[in-house]
Amino acid sequence: MQPDVNKITINGNLKKVENLLYELVLNPRLLAIKWAQVTKQTPNIKIGYPGQHLASLITGMEGERSGARGNDLTDGSEVKSCSRIDQLDKCMKCGAAVARIEKTCSACESGEIIRNNDSKWLFTIRSKSDLDTLLHSVGRVVLVLGDYPNFDKDDFDTLRFQAFEIWPSHTRNRRFCEIMSNYYEKIYLEHKKKDSNITPAPKNFWPDQYQFYLCNPIRTFLCEVTKANTMPQLIIQEYIRPDTNREHLQSISMPKDILQGKELALLITKATTEELCSSLPPNIHLARNPDRSDIMNHITNINETLRQYLDLRDTDKIATAKNKYARKSH
Repeated sequence: MQPDVNKITINGNLKKVENLLYELVLNPRLLAIKWAQVTKQTPNIKIGYPGQHLASLITGMEGERSGARGNDLTDGSEVKSCSRIDQLDKCMKCGAAVARIEKTCSACESGEIIRNNDSKWLFTIRSKSDLDTLLHSVGRVVLVLGDYPNFDKDDFDTLRFQAFEIWPSHTRNRRFCEIMSNYYEKIYLEHKKKDSNITPAPKNFWPDQYQFYLCNPIRTFLCEVTKANTMPQLIIQEYIRPDTNREHLQSISMPKDILQGKELALLITKATTEELCSSLPPNIHLARNPDRSDIMNHITNINETLRQYLDLRDTDKIATAKNKYARKSH
């Protein structure tokens, strides 16, 4: 999990990251919001290629100017981008499309809007060669995400940009390989057997879902943008230097409430008392010889030590985040 320092050629990264986000994402988005008032089109600024630029600055590595036909970074890393910002929403009453910046439906004026938050990373694996390349030739997968940190509070004026790393050949990220292999062998090939003329959908890899956390992704960048719809103010909150060995960095914690009852029971049964205690918040101090179920009741996040006991779920039945409804105020 040590980046190839010989490939790191971009310096002064933090300031460049800030300038990039303002110039390629935030300022163009303000103009798109302005013109959307006139055209009634979505102001969505796709994050695909800006995501590639952002990944280069975060990792310090250039691309190969090859579009979709070569390595995304000079060390062979694969970059995937996902944006949940300015997704198109839907009116519950009449079914018309509603822009994220609209508080009511322009067709029927209803305030009952389904707010969508379901964009995801896509992995296209159509052959054993594609699978082998992803799992054995790509040293690192860089996942770039743009979303709303306060989505459940209907706050669409605060944005967040993050980057995560998964190293497929490293034992810490072995579940990523299992998940991608399961998709190809049990979903893609099974669909092809039923109808060789169809092309099954790519593998959906969802942010903030069970499979994502199970892969032990390491976050290397985090920033939030306040007043994003009027006067963006960007604050970088986390940044891992490009030359830092990721081996001993902690992966992001899995929220306990993402687990099903049977998975919680599995941890209580299989993990040792010491392993359970390792996932306790630092301010929790239990009596000597605590009950294992009591320990679990105090745990809020599942660390890597406990995650090793968790099983894969049925990969073609991944639950997406529930839609948030924004109702018209009176």
